[in-house]
Amino acid sequence: MSFPKFTLGRLVATPTVLASVSTQDITAAIARHLRGDWGDVDAEDRSTNDRALVEGSRLLSAYHADNGTKFWIITEWDRSITTVLLPEDY
Repeated sequence: MSFPKFTLGRLVATPTVLASVSTQDITAAIARHLRGDWGDVDAEDRSTNDRALVEGSRLLSAYHADNGTKFWIITEWDRSITTVLLPEDY
């Protein structure tokens, strides 16, 4: 088991993601996000996230729930808050 690479800060979720994605899918994705498994992002975004761990920038991960719904997890640059949301919530 890998250790978290950063802190989440306050964890929040939009009402639309809570209505569309199961708690189990969200919890699993948060665990992946914390380990630096950025999910379904391209190579450039993966590289940007890896740099952000060192430089202290925003982190963005993308995942798909078991029902096919795409959702994001964004941790702000100062690690004060992490938001789980649907792309259309952005």
